[in-house]
Amino acid sequence: MQNRKTMAVIVGVAAAVAIGVSAYAFTASNTVPASTAGAGAGAVSGYTVTNLHYALDATTPANIDSLTFTISPAVPSTGSGKVIISAALSTGGPTNYTCLTDTGGTNVTCATMTPQLTAALVTGITVVAAQ
Repeated sequence: MQNRKTMAVIVGVAAAVAIGVSAYAFTASNTVPASTAGAGAGAVSGYTVTNLHYALDATTPANIDSLTFTISPAVPSTGSGKVIISAALSTGGPTNYTCLTDTGGTNVTCATMTPQLTAALVTGITVVAAQ
């Protein structure tokens, strides 16, 4: 009886050791690439939009073919600079249009023909810009 108990304890300890070694082998084989993480803070200032002009379609003046305006500070025309307008409409919408800046980054043109923007439905324009 004593031998049976001793044998049961030995088998139990051996099983626990085998499970522990197997678990260690699985966790020891994982590799994680080096990475970085962090947090920071910076000042975020807004843009000033002036001289907003609507270019009406010559054939159908109720349609707005483009918007042009001046933005400050300049938004680079290359790289990560981006300007988008969002036209709030009395029905449907809002509709977003991607804009282009000149090489100086201060004069912005937004084509508004796809989909066609109409003067009767526009209730507001929101400019979103980032450098």
